[in-house]
Amino acid sequence: MARYLSFLPHRAAVPAALIALCIGTPGHGEVLEASDTHYRLAHEANTDLTPAALWGRLVNPARWWNPLHSFSGVADNLQLDARAGGLWREDWDGGSVAHGRVLQVRDGELLRLEAPFGPLQGLGAYVVWTITITPGEIGGSTVTFEEVASAPPGSGLDQLAGAVDGVKAEALARLAGE
Repeated sequence: MARYLSFLPHRAAVPAALIALCIGTPGHGEVLEASDTHYRLAHEANTDLTPAALWGRLVNPARWWNPLHSFSGVADNLQLDARAGGLWREDWDGGSVAHGRVLQVRDGELLRLEAPFGPLQGLGAYVVWTITITPGEIGGSTVTFEEVASAPPGSGLDQLAGAVDGVKAEALARLAGE
């Protein structure tokens, strides 16, 4: 189950399995809209980390991404080349995957990826994940995740949106150090 469900014989099993991945994760963010071919998510968290410290964590996903949501199950196999065209990738003995491609970077402020993680790749989904970091009003930082996805008709993104939302809510909490 932790290998992004690549063993599933067909897409029909993906929504239920993705939901199962999210059981026990911290509070979910918000699914702003969802349809068969589209979803939009938004999350925000405050942290005591400075923007520079938070950026340092962000560009090292092995420090905060849950390895249960990886193909190898090992966080140390994750790496991010945080420059336009760079990859969020995972390499392990016998395999590798490009989870996302960097579209835009403003060091310390913004990271935007084309990132159809896990089963979304097999659906032919186009997913843009934007992560912004701003200084907090009284110290620390605010980090925002926004994600927009589109896919061909029959993709069932409305059924997947809640599960993806749970994974991103957990990722945000881990990144922010909660």
